[in-house]
Amino acid sequence: MAGDREQQLRAYVEYFRDMGIHDFYRRGEPVAIEAIEMAAAVSATDPSPIALEVAPIPADTPPIRGFQEPVIPKLVSFNDLAPMPEDRIPASERVAALQAIREEIGDCTRCPLAYAGRRNIVFGDGDPGARLMFVGEGPGADEDASGVPFVGKAGQLLNNMIGAMGLKREEVYIANIVKCRPPANRVPEPVEANTCTQFLVKQIDVVQPEVIVALGATAAMYLLGVKQSLASLRGQWHSCRGAKVVVTYHPAFLLRDPRQKGEAWKDLQMVMAEMGLKAPPKG
Repeated sequence: MAGDREQQLRAYVEYFRDMGIHDFYRRGEPVAIEAIEMAAAVSATDPSPIALEVAPIPADTPPIRGFQEPVIPKLVSFNDLAPMPEDRIPASERVAALQAIREEIGDCTRCPLAYAGRRNIVFGDGDPGARLMFVGEGPGADEDASGVPFVGKAGQLLNNMIGAMGLKREEVYIANIVKCRPPANRVPEPVEANTCTQFLVKQIDVVQPEVIVALGATAAMYLLGVKQSLASLRGQWHSCRGAKVVVTYHPAFLLRDPRQKGEAWKDLQMVMAEMGLKAPPKG
């Protein structure tokens, strides 16, 4: 755990340095960013938590390099993040449009996840003209290594879920809220998710799915702009960028608690009824 803590702290240090921030303030006195980096190194051998006693900046302290008071990020639904495009992209142009979004992302360093040991940006996978889209939380170790979403054990279960709906993986589109793996597979921080979702909005607008399945509470929270329990969101239709949205359990959760697979199947049956899909015959 100490190694994970060190890696995460170093990621933020590198992020701030890349943003041109080289010192913080403690009790009104500057603290060089190198001191924070040293704390990360100490944490690798010291099992005790890192405690930086940072006092509030005195009211009479001059502004630091033009920075204003920090703004607490607010949840904003994907419907409100950007206007809906006036012109819809035809099916023949969607591959190129998705490629243009990937090129816009580039070798992204927009948030701290870029400095947390990322191996690959995990953009998306599947049919650019899919009627059905699945959105998860973020890549895991297998996805980080391959650059493809949902290829580990959770991905195998998702493939089975898709097959049970009478579809193939190649017929749907799959993406995540964040495109880089969070350290130790933790939940993405708001600064990470809010930075990355601009690209997912564009992907949804290109693919134009009829239905989106939000896999887990994190995906639902950012897609819908609400922080509610999974239980309160399941079993009803929501909307996102012109698509109907169903919320269900993340496959990784179902691997930990297989008893909920029956509940997830109920959610998928809602999707099947809406899309006119039929489960393949057994045997």
